[in-house]
This record gives sequence, C-alpha cells and structure tokens, in this order.
Amino acid sequence: MIELLKCKLHGVKATGADKDYEGSILIDSAWMEMAGIYEYEKVHVWNRSNGTRHITYAIAAEPGSKAIISNGPAAFMVNPGDILIIAAFTHIEEVKAPYHKPKVVLFDQDFNPYYKASV
Repeated sequence: MIELLKCKLHGVKATGADKDYEGSILIDSAWMEMAGIYEYEKVHVWNRSNGTRHITYAIAAEPGSKAIISNGPAAFMVNPGDILIIAAFTHIEEVKAPYHKPKVVLFDQDFNPYYKASV
C-alpha cells in the first residue's frame, strides 16, 4: 500500500477560529462533497498565510455557508481571512498509483470553488 493525495480544497479562506471548541475544522458540507471529504475524516490543514500546518478532522458545516472554521488548539494557528489548503489522503495498492488522480477543488479570487481537471 502507498499513501497518496485523495482530494483537497486549495485556496479556501478561513472564516473563523474558535479556541474554546474541543477540536476539528468546520467545512461547508457542499465543499466537502465536491472534494470527497467525509465528516470525521482526518485532514491536513496547511496555512498559506502564515506557513503553519496541522492535522485534525473535518466536521460538516451548513451547505452553502462558506464556513471554514478552525477549532480548539489549531485555532491558534488560523485567523479569519487566512488562505488554507485542506487535504485528505488515501491508501491504495502501489500498482494502482500511476492511475490515481486526486480530486482538486480550487477557489478563485472571490473564493468560489471550481474543479481542476487533473493534477
């Protein structure tokens, strides 16, 4: 087995940070569906605004809310307005790796999502 990128939300804007919440990252569930991120799935969060990286799990926010809210201790690494990459990985058989294509959802300058055809 080999671990490869499964999907990512690339260039999404953080809308909040709640240091008192127990943990996780809230993500607009419509965007989770577009990318293929499951609720409670482990995700990597890379902050393009300040260079921090952390691992947490995804919680579904109201579809259409455009919510990206970092919670718990990770909220100290994310400020509203920061630009993030949220990625999930999968394990597949190494012989299938050359044929694997992750699902990538990019965000334009107005933070509207669109698909990238291939990586």
